[in-house]
Parts: sequence; C-alpha cells; structure tokens
Amino acid sequence: MLLHLVPRWSARLFGASPGWRRYTRGASARLKGLGCPRGTSSRLACTAYSTVAGSPEVMLTPERYPVERLPFSTVSEEDLAAFECIIPGRVITDPEQVQTCNVDWLKTVRGSSTVLLRPQTSEEVSQILRHCYKRNLAVNPQGGNTGMVGGSVPVFDEVILSTALMNRVISFHDVSGILVCQAGCVLEELSRYVQERDFIMPLDLGAKGSCHIGGNVATNAGGLRFLRYGSLRGTVLGLEVVLADGTILNCLTSLRKDNTGYDLKQMFIGSEGTLGVITAVSIVCPPRPKAVNVAFLGRSAGCPGFTEVLQTFRTCKGMLGEILSAFEFMDAECMQLVGQHLHLTNPVRAVTSSTQEEPSLSGDQEERGSNSESPFYVLVETSGSSAGHDAEKLTSVLEQVLNSGLVTDGTMATDQRKVQMLWALRERITEALSRDGYVFKYDLSLPVERLYDLVTDLRTRLGPRAKHVVGYGHLGDGNLHLNVTAEAFSQELLGALEPYVYAWTAEQRGSVSAEHGLGFKKKNVLGYSKPPVAVKLMQQLKAMLDPKGILNPYKTLPAQA
Repeated sequence: MLLHLVPRWSARLFGASPGWRRYTRGASARLKGLGCPRGTSSRLACTAYSTVAGSPEVMLTPERYPVERLPFSTVSEEDLAAFECIIPGRVITDPEQVQTCNVDWLKTVRGSSTVLLRPQTSEEVSQILRHCYKRNLAVNPQGGNTGMVGGSVPVFDEVILSTALMNRVISFHDVSGILVCQAGCVLEELSRYVQERDFIMPLDLGAKGSCHIGGNVATNAGGLRFLRYGSLRGTVLGLEVVLADGTILNCLTSLRKDNTGYDLKQMFIGSEGTLGVITAVSIVCPPRPKAVNVAFLGRSAGCPGFTEVLQTFRTCKGMLGEILSAFEFMDAECMQLVGQHLHLTNPVRAVTSSTQEEPSLSGDQEERGSNSESPFYVLVETSGSSAGHDAEKLTSVLEQVLNSGLVTDGTMATDQRKVQMLWALRERITEALSRDGYVFKYDLSLPVERLYDLVTDLRTRLGPRAKHVVGYGHLGDGNLHLNVTAEAFSQELLGALEPYVYAWTAEQRGSVSAEHGLGFKKKNVLGYSKPPVAVKLMQQLKAMLDPKGILNPYKTLPAQA
C-alpha cells in the first residue's frame, strides 16, 4: 500500500522526522514518535480483549439482571453422547475452557453453560440444531465473542455453538472481488487474504483480530469504513444459514443483481443469531486503494467547541469528496485514558510556547513551553487510486482548516506502521476504557449537530458518581459511542443513566443502537427506536422461524408476557 505524503507543505507548517509530517498553526515542530509499544497491533490488543483468565469472578447474569430461565431442557449425558457422534472430539466440557466462552470480553455478563460445541461444517451445525430442536435445548451461537451488549454469551445454561473452526475461504474471484467464506473466518485474516490479491474488506473494526465475519454480519457491524463503503446490508451478497430446526437455507449467491422474490438474507443480517445460525457469507470486496493518507488533528484549548469539529467535517466532506474514507472524532478524556492505561502518546498535544525551537512530542516531560489539551481530536483518512490527485486534495483541505483556525496542530504518517500507530489512538479507546473500571456503554445514532450534546449533559447530570464520561465515534455516520466508567457496577448509576439516555435519544429521533446491536443488555429498549407495530412484526418473524425459541434466547427482542 502506498502511503503518499503531501509534498508541498512549507517549513512554516512542518518539521519532519523520518516517516512523519507534523504541522502546527504559527510554529513548526518535530514529532519523534507516538510512544506506542513497539510491535503493538490492534490484533494483539483485541485478542487480549477476550481473555478472562486471572480476572475477578464475574457476577452471573441472572444475579445482576432481572431475568428468569425459560422452560428449556438441560443437557444430559445422552445429549453429550449424541453431540460426540456428530462432531467427534469437538465436544468441550472442561470447565476452564467452557468458562472462557461463558463470559463476555467486557466482563459484565456471565452464563453457566457446561458444554461448548465446535462444528466445522454447515452439515454438522444442521445436525446439532436438529437434535437441540427435538430436545428443546437452548443454543447460544458464538463467534469471536467481541460483542458489546451481551449477545454472544449464554444467559443461563444454553449450549454454546462456536464457529471458531468454520474458518475456511471457499472462493475468491479476482475480477469481481467477491469473497465466499465460512462464518468463523477472523476479519483480520480475511483482510490479509484479500489484500494479498489487491482488495480490501469493506469493513474494519477495532476488534478485527478476534471478531468473526459471521458475527459481523449477524450484528450488522458498522466500523471504521462505513463512511466510504456503507453497510453490510449492501456489501453482503448472499448467506448460508441453518434454521432452528436444522434446515439449511442456502442463499449463498455471488450475484450483484438478483431481483427474484424476497431478499431473505436481509432478515438474518443484524438478527444476532436469533433467527438462524449464519454458516457462510458471500461478500463483495472493494479494490485495494493505491494511495492512503491519514491525518490526526487537534485544536488548542483556548477555542473549545464541537461546532469546530463539525465545521472541519463539513470542509473535509466538501473538498475531499469520493476519497474521504474515514472521519473519526474523540474527546480529550479519551486521549487521556489511552495515555494512562495503554501508554500511547498524544501526537498533537497543543504547545503554547513562544520559542522557535522544535519540541519533541515523544512522551517525555522535557518539552519547551507548556502543554494544553485539545478538547477534541479528529482522524481523517483518504483512500484513492491516484497519489497525486489525493495529495492535491488533502493539501488544500489541511491548508483550509489550518488557516481558518479550525485546527491548530496535527500530524501525518508516511508509512503503514505509523499509520497503524495513529489508528491505534482511536481503535484502542475501548480497550483503555475496559481498564478504567466498570463501563456503561451506549452506541447511539444521532443528528450530527447534536452528537456531543448528550456527553456534556451527562457530565452535569452524573457529577462525581461517574469516574469518566467520554464521547467518541464515527462522525461521518452520526454514530456516538458514549461511555461512562465507574470503579464498580452501581445500580444507582445505572438508574441515573437509564432510561434517561434512551429517552434523550428518542427525543432526537435517533437510534438506541447504531452498530452494536441489542443483545441481552439493550433488548428491552427496542421500543425507543421502533414503533409497536414493528416490534410485533419482529416477534411474529421470530415465532415463525424459531417456534420453540431455542436460538439465542433472552436476546434482541423484548420479553413477552
């Protein structure tokens, strides 16, 4: 991948060290490094997300939340023998191994399943579900277990059906870019596979090192490339799904256009494993960009305001047009947390000094002048096919936002490793938050002009009861990730947050789940975003496709009397 650096910046704006360009308003400076541990990657970080070994015991979900077990059967020795016949050697009952899959990576919910099944084919999944349906055994489909809303782990003793061994690429067409693969393929490994063939995956997530493509589709994951490539509802061409009774629904088409009857795959995209188990995916991959630029920008604390962030986005969108592939924002508290917990260095900390010396921003405390935290930071990425064309566009944009005072400081990377280091500041915020204490997480869609208002509102509302209230997310998609941390779970704090956050969102005609899904934690707030008629129709679809309700029970839809 060619990471093209704008060549026309004047010495007034940039002082360069190898691999970096840094620019400030009214002064030049040199950036020596980000302070990211050498060799650190998002994959390593996200692999650690799913680890529960050595962590404090997580409270059982029914002990924390008001939920009652439905009248499903319990797994017997006869059931285990039947499973062993279907998938010999891949029936896991060792408590330590099963425990890892009982707990979500956020360590907020824990089930009590005693069996983990690891099929390798859709036929094996079909036989397993056929047996579970006959026996009335509840099933919890599980991919990489990177979900945010408790949708990927059991609530009680559901059988865990893991897709981890369903990790085979079935086919790839190097003209159309259409990839067909099993549901258990890890997103980052798929990205590497298609990049070697000059394509990229249409989605990118901070959890790419652990999440499975089947889970991405089942939750309709958005991610960092949504602005450029859109939703999985547009890029997924076909699915293979196993229904609750074991029926295999093969709609694994590779056609871009197929206008025959109902588009059944759309029912399963975003259904969170409640309507069927996705076993294979057909997805169209865009060509790999030949030129990629990443800029990380900030502004001095003397001019705080989210209005300037919106104006910067408007400028980038208008001037960059089709090559704008990501526009992410984060507030100052996010940057403080990635520094505190992950030891990543802020590359654009505003420098308020009259000296003309070029300070080092490598993380040491011997800088000349004093540092003032920018209230907001933005990461801008462009992707295109012409390095010169993209460079000219980005040059004009950065000159515009700098000269207008919308930003006062920033940096650009010139190679893949440093681009990843800049992206780590955004992608690893979730990891930093998880190390700050118990996290109350909200994934909201809001009108962009109101995107940050809820964060400031909650800081006032919660006061010292919250450790941190932070906001970051995909500004280009109107997607706010609102996070509140506390030393430990607090029912009082939860009561102050809910339903206040959902009611506030509904007043703005927003969505209570932009990309994370509803899972277990958010299922009862569906009514804040969908009318009663829509909720009833969803329940009817569930009853038709899964009449016994064995697939991922207690998730996605509100409980019925």
